[in-house]
Amino acid sequence: MEQLQIERRVTVAGLVLNILLSGGKILAGILASSSAIIADGLHSLSDLASDIMVLWGIRAAKMPPDEDHHYGHFRYEAVTALLVGVLLCGAALFIAGEAIYTISQRHGGVRNWLPFYMAISSIVTKELLYWWTRAVGRKFNNPAIIANAWHHRSDAFSSIAAAAGIAGALIGGERWSFLDHLTAVLLASFLVYIGVKIVRDAWHRLCDQAPRSDTQQQMKNAIRAIPGVRGFHAFRARHAGAGNRIEMDVHIQVDPSISVQQGHEIASQVEQEIRRTNPDVTTIVVHIEPEEGKED
Repeated sequence: MEQLQIERRVTVAGLVLNILLSGGKILAGILASSSAIIADGLHSLSDLASDIMVLWGIRAAKMPPDEDHHYGHFRYEAVTALLVGVLLCGAALFIAGEAIYTISQRHGGVRNWLPFYMAISSIVTKELLYWWTRAVGRKFNNPAIIANAWHHRSDAFSSIAAAAGIAGALIGGERWSFLDHLTAVLLASFLVYIGVKIVRDAWHRLCDQAPRSDTQQQMKNAIRAIPGVRGFHAFRARHAGAGNRIEMDVHIQVDPSISVQQGHEIASQVEQEIRRTNPDVTTIVVHIEPEEGKED
C-alpha cells in the first residue's frame, strides 16, 4: 500500500497544481489581454483529464484478483499509460496546430509583463513536477506515472512557447511575435515523439511482449542449475502489464523413474530459483514430464 500512497500523492499534487496554474494563467490573460497565456491556461486545464485517469488506473491495477479477473488487474497500468500517451500526442498536435493556424494573426496589445511572469512560474512548477513524477514512476517502474510525467512536461513546453511569444511582442513588437509559433512547433514535435514511444511501449506490454533476451537467459540458467532437471522446452515468458512483472511457464524433463512427489519437489526448486535470481517473475507454471525431446 505504500507504493499506492506515494503514487497517489504525486498525482494528486499534480492535479491541484494544474487547477491553480490554469486558473492563474486564464486570469492573467484576461487582465493583460494576452490570448497566448489564456490558451496555455486551457492546456493546463486539459491536464486534469490525465491526472484523473492516472488516479483511476493506479488504484485499479492494485486491486486483488476476483471472479472476473483471476490474474489480477495489473494490465490497467499499461492501459492507462497508453491512454495518457494518446492524450500527450493529442496535446502536442494541438499546440503545433494552434501555432501554425495563428501564425498570421497580430500579437500586439499585451498590456504588461504579468502573463510572462505567469508563464515562467508555470515552466518552473511543471518542470519540477515532471522530475518528481518521473522519479516516482521509475522507482516503481509504473508506465502510467511516467507517461503522466511527460504530460506535465508538455505543459511546461507550451508555457515556454507562450513566454517566448509574449516576450517577443513586449520587447520587439509584432515582428518578433513569430517566436512563440516556432518554439511551439519544435517542442510539439519532440512531445509527439515521446507520446508515440509511450504508446508503443504500453501496446507491447498489452500484447504479451517477451522480456529482454538477457532476462530470458537468466531464467533459463536458473532452470538448468536445479539438480534433477535433465532438460526443458516450451519455455515462454511475457510482461504482466505492470512494472517489471513477468509471467512464465516451462516444461521440465526429469528422470521417468522418480515418484510424483520427487518431481513436485524439483518443480518447486525451479520456481524458487527463478524467483531468487529474478524477483520480477510473479507467476511461474512448471509442467513435469519424463525425459525426452530437446532442450531450448
